[in-house]
Amino acid sequence: MSNSKYWVAFSSIEQIDSNFIQRLYNYFGDIKTAFEAGTKELSQIEGLSIKKAENFVKHRDKIDPDKVLSLVAERGIKFYTFEDENYPQMLHNIDNPPAVLYYKGSLDICNLNKTLAVVGSRRASSYAKDALHKILSGFINTDICIVSGLASGIDTTAHTTALDCNLKTIGVIASGFDFTYPAANKHLYEKIENGNGAVVSEYYPTFEPIKFRFPQRNRIVSGLSYGTLVAEASLKSGALITANLTLEQGRELMCIPGLITNPNTEGIYKLLKNGATLVTCTEDILNALNWEVKAEQLPLEAPKNLEPDEEKIYKSVEIEEKGFDELLALTGLDVDTLLTNLTMMELKGIIKQVDGDRYRKAD
Repeated sequence: MSNSKYWVAFSSIEQIDSNFIQRLYNYFGDIKTAFEAGTKELSQIEGLSIKKAENFVKHRDKIDPDKVLSLVAERGIKFYTFEDENYPQMLHNIDNPPAVLYYKGSLDICNLNKTLAVVGSRRASSYAKDALHKILSGFINTDICIVSGLASGIDTTAHTTALDCNLKTIGVIASGFDFTYPAANKHLYEKIENGNGAVVSEYYPTFEPIKFRFPQRNRIVSGLSYGTLVAEASLKSGALITANLTLEQGRELMCIPGLITNPNTEGIYKLLKNGATLVTCTEDILNALNWEVKAEQLPLEAPKNLEPDEEKIYKSVEIEEKGFDELLALTGLDVDTLLTNLTMMELKGIIKQVDGDRYRKAD
């Protein structure tokens, strides 16, 4: 741990990135020597401009390694440096690995040998969220770990489904821990950190969630994972960036098909045409990644022991959601009987009310 403060000190300088840190570390072979190097020594590094070297030295000279390390400790933030034994091996194997991986929660309880990244649109359709929930629910009570970016939309669905299914999950954020983005996910951050996985970042605690950091963090989402599942993606999206990173990193790329009328599926079909694995059920992921889970851990396809009236309702919404008036016509039940059964089926978790008086089967 004696060299940790120099890794943290490096990462606290906003004007440099992990590529720069790795370059100096690889050249000098020691992080302390690299941090303390002068302009003359830095100028000997092939391809490193004098301007970059001088810019680093100028900002480095304002840094007290002991103080920046103390700030991290005061906030209760843990971390692994690139040379730590417990630094995730999957990240060691990518281009431009993060110099420091800060985290809250516990990475030790996450099975880093069965990690699945999930990415998709922030403005995801109900269909995409429902399909993702159904597919991920097939991993219930297993040791598979879901990795995503803690953004709104598909990311949030991935993390909440993991929590609902007793899975561990890792959220990779695009800022330091002084910020919670989006603010609406504050409770989700806390649930993950409190015994359900870890929230991780390569950024020093004071770094803000600036726009360019979001695509930067995507290499960590895919880099931590054996495969990436894309739930919805337009042709110009962060999800497509992550998909391309997945291929560059030599990992498995998988996609959930969507409605062809939805602009957010244009990226999906482009990826599928280029050879991504089509995923319509949990088993497709298991087959693609050559993973095994016990069969009894997969959810049943349909509820058992339904009452006759419940069965009429369930069959009516099994394929697609229906409105109350449609259910009256399809089931032949009177208003009071239908209302009573809908209420009981919701309480049992068999169906779910969506968009006012519309109902669909629960996943």
